[in-house]
Amino acid sequence: MADLLTAPPVLPGHFAFFFDLDGTLAEIKPHPDQVVIPTAVLQMLYQLSQMNEGALALISGRSMAELDMLARPYRFPLAGVHGAERRDIHDQTHIVSLPDDLIALLHTQLTSELARLAGTELEAKGMAFALHYRQAPQHEAAVLTLAKTLVDAHPQLALQPGKCVVEIKPAGINKGAAISAFMGTAPFKGRTPVFVGDDLTDEAGFVVVNRAKGMSVKVGPGETNAGWRLGNVGSVWQWITDVANQQIAQHSGRSQYGSLSRHL
Repeated sequence: MADLLTAPPVLPGHFAFFFDLDGTLAEIKPHPDQVVIPTAVLQMLYQLSQMNEGALALISGRSMAELDMLARPYRFPLAGVHGAERRDIHDQTHIVSLPDDLIALLHTQLTSELARLAGTELEAKGMAFALHYRQAPQHEAAVLTLAKTLVDAHPQLALQPGKCVVEIKPAGINKGAAISAFMGTAPFKGRTPVFVGDDLTDEAGFVVVNRAKGMSVKVGPGETNAGWRLGNVGSVWQWITDVANQQIAQHSGRSQYGSLSRHL
């Protein structure tokens, strides 16, 4: 039934928007450093944020520093490292950390073990670690086993599988919890949540949004908890444009905003 989900409607309403980045707002690339959000898409996101009192946030496994760099020149509320770090509309940051000695131990062990798996890559995020194997899919089982062994040995850790990556992060941290935290404060509070994502890491966010009777949108194929589906990143861009234009049409200051291009 999951593959029969239809594209989300463009409806008027009082929404809070949450977007994943890789595979949702930007095409996935062989290496994370190659990812770019097109300027036109950033402009649409900013326009949508402005029309919704700033109730738009990026929710990603990337760090907040990376998210800010990819979103330049705009500065949105953020949840980085799946919510282990979060910045609200008032620029207040909320960080979940791990003990320094545990971080040092994990870094040493992971560096040593991944060095034996050619093509894999370790990304240290401070309070979390991403084990990438996109360039070495033959090592998937070994990477997953390594990550699971370390998580099982430390109860304060949790495992987060993704697309050609598995992450080790603080327990209790996920995108659903990040969305819930945003929804408890202005300007998100009292609005209907909308979350668009493409990966296993986004499923916890879909569950939270569904409970709030919001709109959960899966990008691409596969089983999901989401209630709606968009086929690819290009479809996400078009949908954002359609939503923004719908809101512009409702706005009394239509001349202030103008119509956004439907051709990206």
